[in-house]
Amino acid sequence: MAATREQIMKAAIQHLNENPAASMAQLAEAVGISRATLHRHFSNRDELMIALGHRAHEQWAQAQASSGIAEATGSSDPEAIGRAMSALLAGLIEVADEYGFGLTDYALAVHPELKRRADELEEREIAFYTAAQHAGLLRADLPARWISNTVYGLMVTVRESLRRGDVARRDVPRLFLSTFLDGAAPREGAR
Repeated sequence: MAATREQIMKAAIQHLNENPAASMAQLAEAVGISRATLHRHFSNRDELMIALGHRAHEQWAQAQASSGIAEATGSSDPEAIGRAMSALLAGLIEVADEYGFGLTDYALAVHPELKRRADELEEREIAFYTAAQHAGLLRADLPARWISNTVYGLMVTVRESLRRGDVARRDVPRLFLSTFLDGAAPREGAR
């Protein structure tokens, strides 16, 4: 049975999360197909990576939509914003887990169409973090873009921690949320 484009992409994602620098030959081997078959679907590695980048952005947009950040951004209700923030961060953990290889891939960061889409998605989150600041849920003395970059850094941390086996997958949501909301300093009374 011939591998479909979808099957190839799923297998490539798994392999790239283990070896982000994998060549087309290594990816073909990991998928269980010949290089010629892989090249019939994707003429080169850049084409494959761009297709995977589009998929990652679709999942990122879905995380934003399902968390309700658009509605919460227009609201001044701290509870609604808080629920949306928890849902968004949980969704971003899933994006980092599945598409972690792309978080630090330079080619994906500079591809014009992918960059435009990433900027658009990031601006939605920055508007949301600004609303969270106004609602008193996030520090108002930090630039909202700094908050967004902090979340991105934590997504890279999720990827690396899972790839290296430093943390159990079930602990990631708690670690991500507590690090984002409380930082790494000891809690009051625990010092």
